[in-house]
Amino acid sequence: MQSVFRKSLVSSACLILIGLSGSANAIGLIQAYQAALKNDPQHRAAIAENVSGQEFQVIGRSALLPQAQYSYSTANNMGESIAPDVLGRQKLTHLDYRSTTRNVTIRQTLFNLDAYARFKQGEAQTKLSDAQFDVRSKDLMVRVITAYADAKFAEDQLRLYQAQRDSYLEQKMVNDRLFQKGEGTKTDMLETQAKLDVAEAAVLEATDNLYNARNTLSGIIGMEVSQLDVLQDNFNVGALLQGDFEYWKVTAEKNNAEMLAAELELEIAEHDIAKSRAGHVPRVDLNANYNRGKSETVVTQTQDNNVRSIGVQLVIPIYSGGYVNAVSKQAVAQKDKARAGLDSTRIKVMNELRKQFNTVKSSVAKIEALQKSVASSTILVEATKQSIKGGVRINLDLLNAQQQLVTTQRDLAQARYSYLIGFIKLKATAGVANIDDLHTLSGFFAPN
Repeated sequence: MQSVFRKSLVSSACLILIGLSGSANAIGLIQAYQAALKNDPQHRAAIAENVSGQEFQVIGRSALLPQAQYSYSTANNMGESIAPDVLGRQKLTHLDYRSTTRNVTIRQTLFNLDAYARFKQGEAQTKLSDAQFDVRSKDLMVRVITAYADAKFAEDQLRLYQAQRDSYLEQKMVNDRLFQKGEGTKTDMLETQAKLDVAEAAVLEATDNLYNARNTLSGIIGMEVSQLDVLQDNFNVGALLQGDFEYWKVTAEKNNAEMLAAELELEIAEHDIAKSRAGHVPRVDLNANYNRGKSETVVTQTQDNNVRSIGVQLVIPIYSGGYVNAVSKQAVAQKDKARAGLDSTRIKVMNELRKQFNTVKSSVAKIEALQKSVASSTILVEATKQSIKGGVRINLDLLNAQQQLVTTQRDLAQARYSYLIGFIKLKATAGVANIDDLHTLSGFFAPN
């Protein structure tokens, strides 16, 4: 029954893998990124939000530009008029006439601190939109390489666990033959069977992980994938990291869009203060008006009037029920909040920069150590096989050596992908990640 159950598990895993690889496209890292630029929902939303943000500058500038308005009205008027005639008698006259009015008004701000503050705030809001879009664009690079690396690591895990399972299966067949000849033990058979059952479960779990990782990548790039480029074993792990942490810190202070966005939010808050305090300041406008009326009133019902006027209007705010003081206090509090947000963002960015710098730096030594460990574990497996033949080692020693080899190979694969992800995150945090970096990382992969 165990053998039948094991074959059923293997068959199920194979069926799942066949389903994953059917009628989908092989794709490289650059192709994945290009597809994400078109299809990723988060990136599409960021593009739309940035397009919207460009209009803040136009909206803010509009208050300083001339405002023109045209109006037209017409009405049928009906009524009665009672007035004495020449003899002093009251005379009733029915009124029935049509009146029309056309009016063009132009207003140009001459002095308005509120309008000027809105203009400066609109410029800052557009810059903020650009900075936020830059953050999300770099985040897309990070999400693509992370999802791509996760999918590749899931593939590597499945391949390793399948090889481990096959190795245990081969060892079980050897134990069975030895036992039939009277040279093996029941204990050896049970130990191998236990390891084999665990390996079968690991294959199924790795298959699920691969399915989920590919789904995550597909959700970003907008297409199904069944085959990804392979990470080459011989790439130079020390070639990516340039400069010390101080270099990356200075770079981030100059280029990090997240900190720039926080600085712009502080600037916007300062303009809010100027807007609110402008409620106490006089305003001066230049007004020009043209009015053409026909039969506008009872007195002028038979007249056409054309009136042109130009003048200056001065508005002096006196009291607004405490509104100006209240919104000014709110604006000051929002500025304090924005300043605290800037400090928090700077701390977060520097912590993330340090984390990714250390990740990339330590990964170099970690990968080199794991490469040596894989080589040593491979030799250990072969040596253990020979020692078993000589009667020095036992079956369990071989199973443990094989388990150690697979674990080390898995850790090495994970360290390599973590190194690549850490590099792109480091450059994104420093604010200098670009398409050239993705081309550099893509060069570490090769088609199957």
